[in-house]
Amino acid sequence: MIAPTASTPSSGGKDAANMAARSAGRLAAVQALYQIDAFDLSPDVVLKDFVSGRQGGTAIIDDPATGQEVFIKLCGADHELLVDIIRGFEARASEVNDVMVKSLSAEWPVARLEFIVKALLRAGIAELLVRTDIPARATISEFVDVARAFYPGPEPGLVNAVLDRVARALGRLEGQP
Repeated sequence: MIAPTASTPSSGGKDAANMAARSAGRLAAVQALYQIDAFDLSPDVVLKDFVSGRQGGTAIIDDPATGQEVFIKLCGADHELLVDIIRGFEARASEVNDVMVKSLSAEWPVARLEFIVKALLRAGIAELLVRTDIPARATISEFVDVARAFYPGPEPGLVNAVLDRVARALGRLEGQP
């Protein structure tokens, strides 16, 4: 049986800037977990790069007017959330991975998952476990949005289904068995 652990809530209200910073923190957590897994990097090194601004903070988009790639600055990430997710995964990696594998359907075995999908699921599961101050539905919705930024196909649905199963197993979905 998996059990969430309590964490101190982030300071600040639920205004748009705070929500955008949390979204950016989740995206950074996915990127960090990708780097840790794909390149076998130390979580400490990767976190230092993100928190110092050497990683993250910009995105490349296609300018529809010119068809050229342009760099845009993203809002600042909620570093507390980023660190909580990475440290939560690091402390409970075996549990997170076990929960992830058990929550996958037969059509999506772990061997089929790309590094980004694994990073999305690991980050979402870690947040559900360690940030009990954040409503589970908000966590799920945000990671589905991050998945949509990477994938136009069925992957966002997979992320939604797995995180929903995990949240239910944790008893984190309000009014749900």
